[in-house]
Amino acid sequence: MFHVFRNTPHGREALLQTAYFCRKMRVSPVVYIPSHARFLLYMENDVIQVDLDPSYLRSPETAQAHVNAVMAEMGMEPPRFFSPRHFSTPSLPDVPVIFNFMTCPEILSDRKGKTGSGYIGPRVRRIFKAAPFPLLIPPPVFKPFTSIAVMFGGSINAANALRLAVRLKRLSGMPVSLYTAEEGRRGKKYYEKLMGKNALTGVFAQTVSQWHLFPAKHFIENLFLIPHDALVVAGAYGHGAIRRLFRKSTLDVIQTNLPNSLLIVGPDYRQTV
Repeated sequence: MFHVFRNTPHGREALLQTAYFCRKMRVSPVVYIPSHARFLLYMENDVIQVDLDPSYLRSPETAQAHVNAVMAEMGMEPPRFFSPRHFSTPSLPDVPVIFNFMTCPEILSDRKGKTGSGYIGPRVRRIFKAAPFPLLIPPPVFKPFTSIAVMFGGSINAANALRLAVRLKRLSGMPVSLYTAEEGRRGKKYYEKLMGKNALTGVFAQTVSQWHLFPAKHFIENLFLIPHDALVVAGAYGHGAIRRLFRKSTLDVIQTNLPNSLLIVGPDYRQTV
């Protein structure tokens, strides 16, 4: 799991969330302590320049010790530290996409002052749109999770989110619940057919302990159903009714109204765990 470390109290909280995720899911953390204000992510179909918030370059002389201390607090060994070997320019390191997850706080690559308000910046959107791996967006303060909540609207990305949740359950043993906002007159049978179309009927029966269905027009109110200590797994793009209703993406609505960790599955996601 790739984590860009920010040597601040908020960066500590994000690293605690990464360390907890890695421990629960048996994933190895890889930490990058940046010495440049930007880097390039080489995706298969895109090359993304990440412009870091200036706080990511703060106090580099204490950063590694702070990382090791956080890992020790979580009962983990020191992580592997990533050091760039190739540079597109002297101040622009290249980061190869060779990991299975990435932690991506809202503040990463967004200097417009909207962080902390549930706003997922355009550069972060571009990352999860092109990433072959899921992105973990941690809450502002470290919060353990004990279950997995999948947002399922029937899209291909929602199906991939459920498949990912199945793998995560196998790794962690945590229970999985499904949450569906029913659009229009579409009922349970409609979504069951979508599961069958995506070869998920058997997976659902073996994995999902609870399925909550509610009207899309009451989407925000019913987010209260999601436990505060759940890891929320969602596809980056779903059906359009919720977006039309709120005039913004479903992810923005979820991020604005839930304090949970959010694991995003994008359209180029490939199952690797």
